[in-house]
Amino acid sequence: MAHAKDHDYHILNPSSWPFIGALAGFLMLFGAVGWMSGGFTVLFGLITISGPWLFLIGFTAVLYTMWGWWREVVIESRVGDHTGVVAIGLRYGFILFVMSEIMFFVAWFWTFFKPAIYPMNEYLGSEYVPPVFDPVDAFHLPLINTLILLLSGCAVTWAHHALVHENNRKDLINGLIIGIILGVAFTALQAYEYGELLLHHDWKFGEDAFFSAFFMATGFHGAHVIIGTIFLTVCLVRAIKGDFTPERHIGFETAAWYWHFVDVVWLFLFFAVYVWGVSVFTV
Repeated sequence: MAHAKDHDYHILNPSSWPFIGALAGFLMLFGAVGWMSGGFTVLFGLITISGPWLFLIGFTAVLYTMWGWWREVVIESRVGDHTGVVAIGLRYGFILFVMSEIMFFVAWFWTFFKPAIYPMNEYLGSEYVPPVFDPVDAFHLPLINTLILLLSGCAVTWAHHALVHENNRKDLINGLIIGIILGVAFTALQAYEYGELLLHHDWKFGEDAFFSAFFMATGFHGAHVIIGTIFLTVCLVRAIKGDFTPERHIGFETAAWYWHFVDVVWLFLFFAVYVWGVSVFTV
């Protein structure tokens, strides 16, 4: 009884996950730079960083950190540590995280808008010379992908409604399955689109304003779709195991928020990059 909790807050035990995660992220970034730059030496030339190996080690460590750390958070939710006050803090924290993601994409949108609206810079002189390439057809594969992602968002909303308003676990699971399948389909079609673009264009990073911004903005969005798909998959496994109730489902709620954020960003990308951008950069 001396150790009984008489407050609504969750006092965290000491954890090594923040340190492990920071180290893993550093190795992944450091390895990526060495891999993509062709290699460099460190420690007075004693060690050469080249190839994908250090990046893969760091990436594996990041995945391990995600699995271990999130597992502990799931256990905390099951034993009752996520009280009402803690749940509010988790929601506020996730909202701040999404806001930081929004500003991340604002930066990429600006790298696209700036040369389109005001194209003069030190590399191109006083007049912008449009790159020579076949325009990306916005109303072919990108439009299909847009419909796929929006339908995936509808499926996740259906799953959320089934849980919160009907306590219908079958529809919760079915909605998540449909959302995940459509998310995987979106990623596969985007990978196919990248392959087609790179096959028909002799493009190098930084060579022109359109494709540099195009691949960075849509590529980072694709990475977020993969992360969101993993997020939904974790929620599906938890739902099958009996987790989540109409009153306690903070993990699924934040996953749904993240997925809708991915939807909205893609809509902006579709209209700004595919529709408006192609017409501006090919005049």
